[in-house]
Amino acid sequence: MYIPPAFKDDDVESIRTTIRNARLANLVTATADGPIATPLPLFLDETEGECGVLYGHLAKGNPQWRLPPLGEALAIFNGPEAYVTPSWYATKQETGKVVPTWNYVAVHAYGPLEFFQEPERLLEVVTRLTNKHEGVRAKPWAVSDAPADFITSQLRGIVGLRIPVSRFEGKRKMSQNRPEADRVGVISGLAASENAQDREVAPLIPLPT
Repeated sequence: MYIPPAFKDDDVESIRTTIRNARLANLVTATADGPIATPLPLFLDETEGECGVLYGHLAKGNPQWRLPPLGEALAIFNGPEAYVTPSWYATKQETGKVVPTWNYVAVHAYGPLEFFQEPERLLEVVTRLTNKHEGVRAKPWAVSDAPADFITSQLRGIVGLRIPVSRFEGKRKMSQNRPEADRVGVISGLAASENAQDREVAPLIPLPT
């Protein structure tokens, strides 16, 4: 990922927050047959290793787990994002020398990819993923709500994955390269948008304190 210095995010807690808040990641591997990618939910166990360990699972019918990866795997997590029109810039009125851009948050996590099929480990991963996404509901569904034999049969159809993270790349492109007046205009424009994602980006744009 290309990261100009102004947009580099190397704050560990910021990176972990982006991963925690991402509802879906993309798992990318290079193989002898070419690159392959799968959208899937992942969670980061922050207690394992120096950078943490990512866990998730694939459908057993997915060919990605059968194709040996060349080098490390890449997990991509996307945070809030929004289109930025140059109409919001004060510079537009001053010089007209402006173009559109996109503000976004992204984290790339790299590490060796391991697959496993032990039922106990699969059940733990499925349970932790379920609890992560059901925990915000008023009446969370639990894996234990389903018959045990049914869950056992479902586990036979998936393969677990484990990625001990070797490094992160974090990027937070939030108009940091624009003059303060331009950033104020972007914040106002996004905050007034009817799009909920735009409104989520507005408070992430930094202003001098």
